[in-house]
Amino acid sequence: MNAPMLVKTAEDRTDQGRPILVVDDSRAHRRLLTKTLARWGYTTIEADSGESALAICRSVEVDFVISDWMMPGMSGIAFCRAFREYMGTKPAYFILLTAQTEREVLAEGLESGADDFLSKPFNTVEMKARITAGERVLSAQLDLKKKNDLLTKTLGELQDLYSAIDRDLLEARLFQQALVPERHFSLSGGTASLLYEPSGHVGGDLVGVFPISEKRYGIYAVDVAGHGVASALMTARIAGLLNPSSPERNLALTTDDKGARVMRPPDEVCTALNDLLLAEIETDRYLTMVLADVDLESGRVTLSQAGHPSPAILRSDRTVEYVSSYGMPIGLIPNAEFSTFEIQLCVGDRLLLHSDGITECPLHGSETLLEEEGFEALLLEIFENSGVDFINALHDGLSKVSGLNDFPDDLSAVLLERTA
Repeated sequence: MNAPMLVKTAEDRTDQGRPILVVDDSRAHRRLLTKTLARWGYTTIEADSGESALAICRSVEVDFVISDWMMPGMSGIAFCRAFREYMGTKPAYFILLTAQTEREVLAEGLESGADDFLSKPFNTVEMKARITAGERVLSAQLDLKKKNDLLTKTLGELQDLYSAIDRDLLEARLFQQALVPERHFSLSGGTASLLYEPSGHVGGDLVGVFPISEKRYGIYAVDVAGHGVASALMTARIAGLLNPSSPERNLALTTDDKGARVMRPPDEVCTALNDLLLAEIETDRYLTMVLADVDLESGRVTLSQAGHPSPAILRSDRTVEYVSSYGMPIGLIPNAEFSTFEIQLCVGDRLLLHSDGITECPLHGSETLLEEEGFEALLLEIFENSGVDFINALHDGLSKVSGLNDFPDDLSAVLLERTA
């Protein structure tokens, strides 16, 4: 077996700088092909058999092959199959030299992985045209592979980035859940139970209870417009302003002339929040809220409603009332006006503040929403439950009517019951 012979021309192969592999058991035919290709500026490597050609492919980067069909030992067809198997998905172009003209025989060559054929003996004009066409195809394949490799690399980097973001969001979810660490409170004269379930990693709803004095409590339900991180950050800011564990930092609390802790009128708190959001927080986010001052001893409740869904009163006689004064959302326009209204809770009555994620819960198999009428029917269905059991029944009821476990919007509610 002759050793492979490298023929160097004055310049590298035009497109890739890699040689054309010429495979033929006839030394004369190889030399003729090599000299012809050299005149056109190509570098070539010669191999006198399919076996030696495969050995060359394992040591030299080759992506263009011109091979004789009829050779002793490994034929051109067999070499073509082995070459394609070795190259795998790498771009390559393979021309078979043959005197065959039958369609069935040529089809076998194509099925084996050949890209084109040259008649033997070859015509130089035809050969140059076919090699030029092959170069264009190979160049396009190589360019596409580079782009695909770059795309794969970029997608991998994006996946790593998304994974990091996902981990951060999971941590943010844990942090946000900590904003509502307790879901049930035993109060002096009543109880309060909370529903809090963001629709994604993080949400824009917030509910809470804070003490004002003995048998007097502030309760609130907040819904920041939008979803995602920006809304969650706004929610965290509001949680700090209504912090139940730091009364001196709670925007809703103040002291009277005697130094006793009291709650500011709910409408004044809404005004203060509106001014704060517009003046100090540069964002286009706004929020809706219901804020209530609840005196469990007398049953008197003073509320301010800022664009939030109407609170529901579940009376002890199994009736449901919606009460509201509507009002503008907070942080939407300067100098927005807010008002207060009062309701009376008797012993056994319950006050429910809730987000629009509940009343706008989609009904299973339709585009219809639950709305107040459907919500009232659900409340009557679960009426006998109280406290945490009521909250769990409410959540289960929403899953039942919607057919969902993951809801399209945040779910939040505060259930306050006057027991004495």
